[in-house]
Amino acid sequence: MTTKLDLHLEEALLPDGFASGVSLGVEDGVIVSVARDSVAPAGAMRLAGLTLPGLPNLHSHTFQRGMAGLSERRGASEDSFWTWREVMYRFLDRLGPDDVQAIAAQAMVEMLEGGFTALAEFHYLHHDKDGRPYGDIAAMGTAIAAAAGETGIGLTLLPVLYRYGNFGSAAPAQGQRRFLNDRDSYLRLVEGSEKAVASLPDARVGVAPHSLRAVALEDLPWIASLRPQTPVHIHVAEQMREVEDSISVTGRRPVELLMQNVTVDERWCLIHATHLSDAEREAMARSGAVAGLCPITEANLGDGIFDGVHYRAAGGRIGVGSDSNIEIGAGGELRLLEYSQRLRDRRRALWAEAGISAGVRLWQDACAGGAQACGRAVGRIAPGARADLVSLAADHPALIGKSSDFALDSAVFAAAALPVESVIVGGKPVVGGGRHIDRARIAARYGAVIRRLLA
Repeated sequence: MTTKLDLHLEEALLPDGFASGVSLGVEDGVIVSVARDSVAPAGAMRLAGLTLPGLPNLHSHTFQRGMAGLSERRGASEDSFWTWREVMYRFLDRLGPDDVQAIAAQAMVEMLEGGFTALAEFHYLHHDKDGRPYGDIAAMGTAIAAAAGETGIGLTLLPVLYRYGNFGSAAPAQGQRRFLNDRDSYLRLVEGSEKAVASLPDARVGVAPHSLRAVALEDLPWIASLRPQTPVHIHVAEQMREVEDSISVTGRRPVELLMQNVTVDERWCLIHATHLSDAEREAMARSGAVAGLCPITEANLGDGIFDGVHYRAAGGRIGVGSDSNIEIGAGGELRLLEYSQRLRDRRRALWAEAGISAGVRLWQDACAGGAQACGRAVGRIAPGARADLVSLAADHPALIGKSSDFALDSAVFAAAALPVESVIVGGKPVVGGGRHIDRARIAARYGAVIRRLLA
């Protein structure tokens, strides 16, 4: 039975720009018609103010939302990603599948309230606390899928292959025991993940070698061949120590090494890619891969600043993700992406171009790159795309009296958080008045889990 919905948007950002009086026909969660300058059909759901295509979140570890704020103390040695990672290992050792579902659901609620409507979950926490697989090897992935089902966010689940502790097939550390799979168990994990998302609307499963330090080089073409039509994600060149280790062991920089061992194309999302040589940056842009940028996490961990200005000039594609979920919000990720470029280059409006403001270009680029990285028809208000919509609160102080590009720029740069009024995912309302429809229940369960974990 076909489910139909009529929507009327006071103003909307369409692929070719802003339009007023936009009527959408939606069937089974997919936009089937778009009419401009129209009168609202009888019985249509009306969205006031400016409506945007929902932004895809292309990189997240949802369980890390539960440890946000626990790693802001400096240790005896210089603090970095590597010392933060030890805090993360200690936290995850406490988690079971029910805990992961509760934390993931809370993170997803915050994503939806913050303007993200689709999620690519880079999922590497697989096994029990002693490192042995659960009876269902995909039990943790099933918990992630269940959280997506109860919150309504669109999901691309990326089960991660993790085999080694560092370059050169070094032995894994004790804290990594819950991540580990060989090729045979990874195949079972992918199959179990596909079963886990089967009941979700328009869900996808991709594949993900964790990083060049966590797999063998010969694993790269093998994992890419497992599901030839699905996304492939990998962490790469996030920290300078990773670059130095790669050169020391292999004689190659990380992105250079990756591209010498596997064909990188539009299926690939290279997460962070912070530290690139000019040649690596140019090759990555030519490949059609997406640079998966996580500006808030990268700032929190002290990773460095991605050279977005030159990457864009070379034709490179980008998207944004919330990664460690230290803070969750689409506007915050885009704002920090632009501000980091301004701070480095000491110039303004670096993401703007002729006739298109910085906020508009950022939103459009991140929607396109995020949709590509998720492997789903999202991020556009157009026929054939999922009806994933974010409407902004026109009465928010930052938006009063503004429309079109001024409204979007103000939402990104002049509001502490994206001023979301309502969110629709796949034609179904999930946020109203800025709050998720099931926020109270999910927050109460999350609170009980965190109190127990931190006791």
